Amino acid sequence: MTFLLVFSLLFLFAVLISQRLERGILSCSILFLFGGLVCGDGALGLLSVSPKDPMVAALARLALFSTLVTEGAKLKAADISPALRLAGRALLAAMPLTLLGIALLAHFLLDIGWGPAFLVGTVLSPTDPVFAAAIVRQEQVPYQLRRLLNIESGVNDGLALPVVMILLARLGAEPTELAALAAELLGGVALGLAVAFGATWLERRQPFSVAGRLRPLFGLSVAMLVFSVARTSGVNEYLAAFSAGVMLTHGHEQLGADFVGLGDQLTEVFKLLAVFALGVLLSTEASTEFLLVDIAFALLTLFITRIAAMQIALVRSPLDWRERMTAAWFGPKGFASIAYAILVLQSGLPSAKLLFDAIALTVTASICLHSSTDTLVASWLGDHAKRHEPAAERQPHRQAVQ
Repeated sequence: MTFLLVFSLLFLFAVLISQRLERGILSCSILFLFGGLVCGDGALGLLSVSPKDPMVAALARLALFSTLVTEGAKLKAADISPALRLAGRALLAAMPLTLLGIALLAHFLLDIGWGPAFLVGTVLSPTDPVFAAAIVRQEQVPYQLRRLLNIESGVNDGLALPVVMILLARLGAEPTELAALAAELLGGVALGLAVAFGATWLERRQPFSVAGRLRPLFGLSVAMLVFSVARTSGVNEYLAAFSAGVMLTHGHEQLGADFVGLGDQLTEVFKLLAVFALGVLLSTEASTEFLLVDIAFALLTLFITRIAAMQIALVRSPLDWRERMTAAWFGPKGFASIAYAILVLQSGLPSAKLLFDAIALTVTASICLHSSTDTLVASWLGDHAKRHEPAAERQPHRQAVQ
């Protein structure tokens, strides 16, 4: 109850100052992260959270799931095909290059073997859909760039999971069969598509009809069913979430649109709960005395590997250099990386604590850097677009103002 009490007080404070937060570089995510750090055992000692505490994994899981369903529901069928080419570059080129670059840094800077180094690279290679959503919602950001970041962040978490499990198996953790992993991923996609399709098909048939005031709850009920079935059957809930969101809008565009507003609000609450729990966890478990090599690893991961990999992947793409730089910079690390890091910490590997601390430091730095620059980056792109807007498009606007 102490956890809920402290979070509720911080939540009320954040809502009261939310308008000021939106205008500055201090975001709610940073506020709740440092709130958790201050309240944890490493500072005031008000709260204590263990990586084995099911609450930590549950909050991260719910935040990811809610975000993926909502972001999937924002994708209209006509928008997916044009964006797949760019998103494919990010997923099939930038992500493996990022993984390789992080593995090289981990091997030489952290002085660990190639197996653990590739494990760290895999854990940190996906971008986070929760924090990517912060810039995806910015209307100043060009549409095709927002679609690229949206699809990439929605899919790459599930792609990283089987690699994490395989590496844990090879390094001595619980063995996992490749066929089982493939069934888990494909089963997640199939489950999300089937449940959302079946629900929207039923809604169009008599005697079913959703009351107007309850229309946002239709998508929520679909999401809850997908989540519960995925957890029961063991398929990948993250891919199930994203595919269910896409099918929800594809099967019934208006019901999908009705759900998005509610989904955004639920995601915000889950996100802040998970960030707060992460702060408490870091305060309790992570090392308080990081070596210079740990700090160098985190900074090089964020400033070099992702940026270089994305720039290579987007060569000769239709994006201009500002948009390519934004796509390269805005590759935040977050809940998926922490969830996978907890798997590493619980795996029993000899270097598990070392790996967790390196990942935790990188994610913390990413939350601070990316959460405080999304508005600035969006404004930078928006100002450039306005300066280069054709005169013919600006003239009607000036006349309307006059």
